[in-house]
Amino acid sequence: MIGIADYGMGNLFSVSKALERLNVPYFISDDREKLLAADGLILPGVGAYKDAMNLLESTHLKETILTFAESGKPLLGICLGMQLLFEKSEENGNTPGLALLPGEVVHIPKKDSEGNEYKVPHMGWNHLSFKKDSALLQGLEEGYVYFVHSYYVEGSEEVLTATADYAGVEIPAVVSRENIYGMQFHPEKSGQLGMQLLENFTRKVKESEAVS
Repeated sequence: MIGIADYGMGNLFSVSKALERLNVPYFISDDREKLLAADGLILPGVGAYKDAMNLLESTHLKETILTFAESGKPLLGICLGMQLLFEKSEENGNTPGLALLPGEVVHIPKKDSEGNEYKVPHMGWNHLSFKKDSALLQGLEEGYVYFVHSYYVEGSEEVLTATADYAGVEIPAVVSRENIYGMQFHPEKSGQLGMQLLENFTRKVKESEAVS
């Protein structure tokens, strides 16, 4: 069963409805023992990085997530939840993250190198370009997914799995390393490709469950 971490800043409804559409059992909780007992864990997120980390600290879910990651079971961060997996963010000052993956969260530039202006936040459909093999991309073809964000991860080349181009920047859109996965966009709002990506994560959870 998949646990969805509830720390007060997640898109719990849309993620849970997506899992229901996939007929995947799940639960939503802020209880350490319940979350650690899950076969897979989803860390959703909407809002500001610093606020999210403060809530993870105050609810003691930071240590829960770190312990879960060490277990080797699949962990997926979505949108802000993906950014929290990295080392730090410059949003509202330098805020340390979970440091499960290498990289820093920085603001999307409003102008590219040629002076062309871009709207920030990066909002709407954008094309995914696959960079390396991953369980999340298994059997899929490149396509469009739905983004809403003003910050992106920089310095994450070793975990880049898929990217999207915006403001002349290669935006890390899917990241993965061992049992840690992240999606910058909202898979539950990204049509068929988004649901396929989420389904691939749930398949990885089932494989992990079978091994254990």
